[in-house]
Amino acid sequence: MEGRCTVDTWAEFGSSGTSCTQKVKFGVGTEVFLCIGSNEVYVFSSQERKLTVVIQFPGPVSDLAESHDKQLLFVACRTGVYCVTLQSLLSRAQSSPADASSSPAELKISAEFLVVPEEGVLSLLLVGPVLLTLSQRDASWKLTLYNSPKQSACSNCEMLTSFSLPLVACVVHRDTDVKTGWRGRPVLICVLSSDTTPPSSSSTSLLTDGHFRLEPVLFKLLFGIDAALAKSPVILCGLPDGRLCFLPLRLPGSRLRVLHSLEQPVVFVGASVVTETGPGHAQCLVAVGELGRVVLIKTEKGGPEGAGNIAAFIERCVPGPVMCGCVDKNCLYYSTGSDLLVLDLEGSAGREGQERDVETSRNTECALQSPTSLNVCRVIALAEPTCNSAGVVQLLGLTVRGQLQWISLPVRREDTKLSKVPSTQVGRSVRDVLSAIGDVCERASTLKTAIKSKNQILTHLNQVINISFLLISSTESEEKSIRCRAVTEWSRLLQKDSLNLTCVLDNSSPFVLERGWTLSVTVFPLCCSPSAGGESSSVNFSFPFQNLHAGETLQVSLPLAPAGDASFPMTVSCSLVFSLSSLLGREAAGLLDSHSSCISLPLNALTVDWLHALRVDSPVTIHKMAASQSSSAAVDTIQACLSSRRIRREGGGQSASEPEREQQHSASVRVSSDLLRDTLVLKSSGLDPQGPNVAPKNVCLSLLEWLLSEGPGGVRTGHQGAKISSSVVHARCPEGHIIKLTAKEVSAGEEIVGEEESPTTVEVQVESSSIAAVCGLHHAVLRRVQILLQRAPERAASTKRLQSSSLRQALQRAEHLLQQIQQSRVSGAFGVGASAGPMTRSLLGVYRELRENPLLII
Repeated sequence: MEGRCTVDTWAEFGSSGTSCTQKVKFGVGTEVFLCIGSNEVYVFSSQERKLTVVIQFPGPVSDLAESHDKQLLFVACRTGVYCVTLQSLLSRAQSSPADASSSPAELKISAEFLVVPEEGVLSLLLVGPVLLTLSQRDASWKLTLYNSPKQSACSNCEMLTSFSLPLVACVVHRDTDVKTGWRGRPVLICVLSSDTTPPSSSSTSLLTDGHFRLEPVLFKLLFGIDAALAKSPVILCGLPDGRLCFLPLRLPGSRLRVLHSLEQPVVFVGASVVTETGPGHAQCLVAVGELGRVVLIKTEKGGPEGAGNIAAFIERCVPGPVMCGCVDKNCLYYSTGSDLLVLDLEGSAGREGQERDVETSRNTECALQSPTSLNVCRVIALAEPTCNSAGVVQLLGLTVRGQLQWISLPVRREDTKLSKVPSTQVGRSVRDVLSAIGDVCERASTLKTAIKSKNQILTHLNQVINISFLLISSTESEEKSIRCRAVTEWSRLLQKDSLNLTCVLDNSSPFVLERGWTLSVTVFPLCCSPSAGGESSSVNFSFPFQNLHAGETLQVSLPLAPAGDASFPMTVSCSLVFSLSSLLGREAAGLLDSHSSCISLPLNALTVDWLHALRVDSPVTIHKMAASQSSSAAVDTIQACLSSRRIRREGGGQSASEPEREQQHSASVRVSSDLLRDTLVLKSSGLDPQGPNVAPKNVCLSLLEWLLSEGPGGVRTGHQGAKISSSVVHARCPEGHIIKLTAKEVSAGEEIVGEEESPTTVEVQVESSSIAAVCGLHHAVLRRVQILLQRAPERAASTKRLQSSSLRQALQRAEHLLQQIQQSRVSGAFGVGASAGPMTRSLLGVYRELRENPLLII
């Protein structure tokens, strides 16, 4: 073969992908039918070089077949098989206006053209008046035979019979399916014995009415003497699981049987003459697998004792993958997607009447392993080859970009065997080389981009795994390197006061919190039980962020409670949530659900108590508020007096009493001065523990400053660092009541047994007209004293256990009282007087126990 291929682009239909549904087929006259994987079939005129008709079907087209009389076109799509009259298509194209010659005629196929209502048909074949459909069911392949309509395209086909073959898994791992999106489609052809209906003397084509005519001896050896005597057409099925099956049509009781297995999806099945013995007689069947396995089936001498003929199966491998193929008298043409190659089959046939010797075997192996490149790329569908009067072989192909190309092969000289010409001696033009280089560079660039994207995802995922292990492996006693701290501060907006919480996420780890992370903050009351609706009262805040580097902080603000809300103390639970969908993108949308796509890692929990919610005011402000509350209390007293007088006149069961003044409630905790010096004063002032004693005033002021600025669990107040000039602090609670916080030095007296001198203690007293405020502040002071006890130097084990036990009991009683107050919703009603209900008496009993038994911490 000398020279190079000539490629002429006839039309361009747009990108067609790499699906198996692409097909190019010569039709009646000069018409060409094209399927590009969509729901449209294009009719192209090879004479006028233009698109004439576009046929639109209800679903994607999988295959098409033309009747032998060139009158009907059968098209298989997802909903069934449709039949269209070709004459109406051609007349529709010819009747289009001249001014609209550039636009093809359009024909939309409706349900009235449906002749076979069978879903999922993959392949079609017409054998005379019989229409064959091949589809895949749950566990089998189903081959169904129908009576095709004669002239009308609207009459339904009558089902004759059907055959089934169990489904098996292909043994080859098809990596090309994942990379190229290619999936195999069954191949259907019809084979006849050449003595069934002798072709005309002028016919040299292997295809007669679309069927291959095989040499009688090979036909009998492959399909049996019964099929040969009955002159029955035989259907060959090449399945995606690698099996090559056959079915004689006219034999009673025939069934689908396996002829051979390629162990890889079958892409093409055809017939070749190889050595000319008669016009239209094929001496060899050719089957090609997707991964490059080629099987030649032909007749050879080698029967018993050297007499008779046998059917020989010659298997070799060629470079793959094979996407499409076609065959003429002596050559196999196939495309790998990146190149179009030709394989000479003449060397593998041997000489007629001679046994297969070593030299013939060597020629066959050389021929099958040495295909020749034609330097045409991206071809994914081929029509049957044709040959003009000058002996030039011509191919019609469809490329992956949707281009319809007419390919003329170089002339093959009679004294030159194609298989003996090395591929390196085939002439290449500069355009072909540059095109091949461009294709390789484009694929390499796409692959490089994909690898880079996956490396970035893996690096990001590695950071996420390291952060997860870091947070999970940290114990409760250890301080996590990624944790939250908070500051409370009152603000006023639209004449309404509210308590805000500024949460700070501190990244002290060596890792970077990249995109996909979200800071989740959940706020719920500490003393609200689930039975009382505690779960529904929680509020969650989410703050997405990205690129929080090591040593950096993230600061967010959230509303905690409005003025008048007495649901303190509150627990603020902080956690980090990572979304896998933000890392993997849309590829994971169908793989991950809403629950498995997120990873939640708890950080730490913060507690906001009554001390955090206090508003410390100046003495002038406190005096004005006290006067206002006193005037309102006087009015309340008069109204209570009038109400009691009215009850007595009406003969009520209770006698009227004197209106009481506003009752003040109080609770106190005593802490050893030595404990405060060891934990607060010395650490803040840097004094030596062995030096002189510190004045008691300093101890009281240091305790008040620490109570109003620093709290347990990493929460601070907005007025931290403020200097307290007096041992009495007036402030307002969230409800608006005035509270009085006093720290003074008192003597323990006789409460400590066995001590020669009574130790000096500091008594912290909380006083207010609201019992809810007193109980809440008493609970907050107890929690802070618990921290002081943990910081204290080691003492006797029995003494420390006694102190811890007493403190836990006091905290339990205080939390119980707060829970009762919040559940009964009477947090503001105890400032006027006690009710007579059982709940009130129970609460006052617990409060009296706290007041009459002050806790002493030494």
